[in-house]
Amino acid sequence: MKSENIIIRGAREHNLKNINLDLPRNKLIVVTGLSGSGKSSLAFDTIYAEGQRRFVESLSSYARQFLEQLQKPDVDFISGLSPAIAIEQRSAGGNPRSTVATQTEIYDYLRLLFARIGKVHCYKCGRLIQSQSAQEIVESIMSSQANNDIQILAGLIQGKKGEHKDIFPQIQKSGFVRVRVDGKIYELPAKIKLAKYKIHNIEVVVDRLRVQPQILKRLTDSIETALKIGKGSVIIAKPTVSGDLVFSEQYACANCGISYAEINPRNFSFNSPYGACPECNGLGIKLEFDPDLIIPDKNKSINAGALEPWKRGGRGYILYYRWLIRELSIRLKFSLDEPFKKLPKSAQRAILYGSDEVVGSKPFEGLIHNLERLFNQTDSDYLKEEISKFMSSLPCPACKGARLKPESLAVKINQKNIWDISCMSIKEAVNFFSGLKLTEKEKLVSYQALKEITQKLKFCVDVGLDYLTLDRKSSTLSGGEAQRIRLATQVGSGLVGVLYVLDEPSIGLHQRDNEKLLSTLKALRDLGNTLVVVEHDQATILSADHIVDLGPGAGRHGGRVIFSGNKEELLKSRDSLTAKYIRKELAIQLPVNRRPWRNKKCIEIKGASEHNLKNIDLRFPLGTLICVTGVSGSGKSTLITDILYPALARKIYRSKLKPGAFKAISGTQEIDQVIVVDQQPIGRTPRSNPVTYTGVFAHIRDLFSQLPEARQRGYKPGRFSFNVKGGRCEACGGDGIKKIEMHFLPDVYVKCELCGGLRFNKATLDVKYKGRSIADVLEMTVEEGLELFSNIPRIKNTFEYLNDVGLGYIQLGQSATTLSGGEAQRIKLSSELCKRSTGKTLYLLDEPTTGLHFADVARLISVLQKLVERGNTVVVVEHNLEVIKCADFIIDLGPEGGDKGGELLASCSPEELIKIDRSFTGKFLKEVLREK
Repeated sequence: MKSENIIIRGAREHNLKNINLDLPRNKLIVVTGLSGSGKSSLAFDTIYAEGQRRFVESLSSYARQFLEQLQKPDVDFISGLSPAIAIEQRSAGGNPRSTVATQTEIYDYLRLLFARIGKVHCYKCGRLIQSQSAQEIVESIMSSQANNDIQILAGLIQGKKGEHKDIFPQIQKSGFVRVRVDGKIYELPAKIKLAKYKIHNIEVVVDRLRVQPQILKRLTDSIETALKIGKGSVIIAKPTVSGDLVFSEQYACANCGISYAEINPRNFSFNSPYGACPECNGLGIKLEFDPDLIIPDKNKSINAGALEPWKRGGRGYILYYRWLIRELSIRLKFSLDEPFKKLPKSAQRAILYGSDEVVGSKPFEGLIHNLERLFNQTDSDYLKEEISKFMSSLPCPACKGARLKPESLAVKINQKNIWDISCMSIKEAVNFFSGLKLTEKEKLVSYQALKEITQKLKFCVDVGLDYLTLDRKSSTLSGGEAQRIRLATQVGSGLVGVLYVLDEPSIGLHQRDNEKLLSTLKALRDLGNTLVVVEHDQATILSADHIVDLGPGAGRHGGRVIFSGNKEELLKSRDSLTAKYIRKELAIQLPVNRRPWRNKKCIEIKGASEHNLKNIDLRFPLGTLICVTGVSGSGKSTLITDILYPALARKIYRSKLKPGAFKAISGTQEIDQVIVVDQQPIGRTPRSNPVTYTGVFAHIRDLFSQLPEARQRGYKPGRFSFNVKGGRCEACGGDGIKKIEMHFLPDVYVKCELCGGLRFNKATLDVKYKGRSIADVLEMTVEEGLELFSNIPRIKNTFEYLNDVGLGYIQLGQSATTLSGGEAQRIKLSSELCKRSTGKTLYLLDEPTTGLHFADVARLISVLQKLVERGNTVVVVEHNLEVIKCADFIIDLGPEGGDKGGELLASCSPEELIKIDRSFTGKFLKEVLREK
């Protein structure tokens, strides 16, 4: 009998307290609760892990060794599970070749489309390329290769893997005696052994001759033979010159003499040598000398030190360079006391790139060519490192960032090449393909590819991603955007009977676009799938068929089922903290008084025009809590991540980060540091934990080293570290656990037998403070640590701040890899609160409410207000209306996403924003402020 429910009994993974749950199948289930209450432990580490593990175990042992093996969760019994797919909120990785188009597979179909119906143009003169007859090829060779020795080859294998054993006897049987394999000529018969898994090129040598008028007939016969064997293509090789000439019966420019081989999908791939730009290998960027790093302040004159590289080195070098530039200024008649930006363009170009003017005994080589020469000639690693400080990743000069060869970019559909389409937003691409004008033959050939492209674009629009450009790098997507791209791909797959587990898909989505996302989730459910969604968004919670609320607290105070049922039952629940916030019994209060911002000092940006920003001027009043708002894709992250942070980092830290396009920034002298507080893990390894990150572990180790027993034994602070030899258990290297590899089964982790999982050796554990060893301290929660170290101010202060941000429940030695994003961010904020404030710090946070419950958001706002009260400035990019309503100052961008966004709609207080009709944020904020 088919089970109607997913039945869970005795789940104890992480902090779950032996919970029992019955979840309906083929429904939309939302799991909510405080940050750290056990939502991910239930959804991902129990339900998904068991569903995935069972599916993988059904495969052969041979297949299992190639797949990720998940540990069996700590649960007594689960039934009713389907094969599980997790759509997590991790970023898309750092591969520079991965883009929105490649991730959604739209690019694969675009390549196929261009290969089949693209019109080939000459990349030199832009003319449409027509097919070449054998006679035209002969005439071209006679005129361009007169009196040259040439070889006429016909391609049989082009860029294919394999040993190709059978092909050589066939060539010999056809009467040919020579063959070229991977650029090397062989006489047949010959023993030619090819590597099976490498790519090979095999061409028949049809004829070898010197091009002269008397051999015209022989040349014509040979070309016709080669075209027949090579299926319409012929290769002309010159023994003394590297590089072949390719002629084709299909494509050739009569004007420029350029011929194309057959167009294939691989010609449009920037990951293949057949399509990738040879200069940048398909990356679109190259490490080049950057004029903005060489002359960081263009308001300075040359005499005032505008030329940064020529201010360094020995006294002799500096004097020589000064003399050089002085001589150049006399010849080109420009002033060394004039600001660099006011010098004539010709003088600026000569200083950077050189001039024909002879200075000394040779032409002036220019600053950039001088640095290039030194970089290429020196053997000193130190000098190379110093010179590389003036280099940054710039668009490739050959392909201008388009990643492909000019031949590939010259293939067009409706006057657009594949890069032009990749630069479109998803919304623009939908319009382009819906208005595509094709002949009947082209419609027939492209039907399947066009259907897939339009379908995939529609799914991306449905999850609120219509503002993303197709060439956007996956590494620059937020966790929510990357997750919604994977969600769109899953909807497109049309699978039925699958268990999907999602992690806050609404993150990064404006309230206006929430309905689109909910429709997509319901469409997946209606196909016959079960969706388990970890979520805090009120609209998503109220749209669910079944809701599970975990709590009552977080960490060891959580892990219990407070509520499990439908929306109507939730709203009646007296125990659920979530229900109290939804019923408005509990609420985040508005600030009593907003900080005045009109006459404050500010950081001002003029002419911000990166991506879709419309040349906007804006100010950030210092000493206030600022919210940057707007619909998804309106330019918020571009403004903060691509312009404000890199510009300030350059000014304050001399960073190499290149800011996006803007004209000027002022007021930077009013701050002394800029800090990004994100939700990235506080450490990449299990050895990293809250006390090591905040630095308080150093004080705890100092305290232990001062104890009488430690001093008597001569123990130093290093004795109490699990990272260095001496005090740690050497059997497990201070890990407390050992890994046993099980090959096709998941690896097993067992407690170290020698230290019993305590990480330290017996002698170290003998030293105790108030009856607690260093291992006991790492097992404590923050609350317990606060009590134990109440008389040690340096330690107590850090623990108080951790407790204030709502992390009293976490273990002091809890592995960084087990902390949620919200917990990691609050540890970073508490670490900042511990530092002595200068009152001149600018904090940047991008959607800090990710993973936070209503109650956690209240704590977060309290921490941010504390930072501002110390005189600092906090800038938050946020969609959460509870945070927006507490801001002193709002910068609202819009009105739409993509090209229809990027305008400054408002820079004012929340009360003023709700009066602006064009602002979508204002419309939703009006409801929230009205409730108060």
